[in-house]
Amino acid sequence: MLYTGKSILDVANENNFAIPAFNISDWAMFNGVIDISEELDAPVIIAIHPDEVSHITTDLIAAMHSRAHRASVPVAIHWDHGGTYEQIIQAIKAGFTSVMIDASLLPFEENVALTRKVVEAAHAVGIQVEGELGTIGANDSYGESGAAEIIYTNPDDAVRFVEETGVDSLAIAIGTSHGLYPSDKNPELRHDLLEQIKAAVGIPLVLHGGSSNPDSELSRAVELGVNKINISSDIKVSYHNRMREVLGTDERLREPNAIQPEPIAAMKVTAAEKIRLFGADGKASLY
Repeated sequence: MLYTGKSILDVANENNFAIPAFNISDWAMFNGVIDISEELDAPVIIAIHPDEVSHITTDLIAAMHSRAHRASVPVAIHWDHGGTYEQIIQAIKAGFTSVMIDASLLPFEENVALTRKVVEAAHAVGIQVEGELGTIGANDSYGESGAAEIIYTNPDDAVRFVEETGVDSLAIAIGTSHGLYPSDKNPELRHDLLEQIKAAVGIPLVLHGGSSNPDSELSRAVELGVNKINISSDIKVSYHNRMREVLGTDERLREPNAIQPEPIAAMKVTAAEKIRLFGADGKASLY
């Protein structure tokens, strides 16, 4: 079942759980995420960042549509961290059913203007939009559009932003960072701030930089109104660490059918942990 971002997130908002948005970067990862979501009867969002799009190309989206239509659970295909209006138009033309415009590093009024322009274009063709307010940190060079310093989302600004842009969901900054946390850095979420923002705006809220955060902090965030949590680093580390181990066992290995099954199985274990942690398991029946 192929869904738009709003229709899949509205159910999560109404029933107080979060849907994992798993960033995938190849076809095997995509199939593995769909498979574990079906096994746990969980709705899922497939997130693809522009860097990942440059790797897999938009040609793969048609195949993802086909697989999603056969899936026994709701699936949305989401353009993650779009940086320009032109990228969003590309995403819509390619068949993404949900898009994110991230203008969070721009001044507030410029963020509003670009996000509103994207919303007008996307809503005209039934595509839902995620915006971002505040800046999410970056722990490494894979930090997407994160900033060196976290700028927390202001609840009053969030109300204005939602009203003036018409976004369907909002990514907020409450203390997370993209990438993996170094050993000397401990993530600490501002749950008090999250509670204020949710009470003020009501729409589905999104947490980026969800990898490496303590389970207790993430589960509390879900309880307080987060409905989408992006997971990229955690599943990719599980996938590629196991792949390194498999490749190290036999230098003659060369066929994907022999190499990839175990890495995908390892990735599915991590993905299952997130699905259960966010309370998404068993929720496909709500759709």
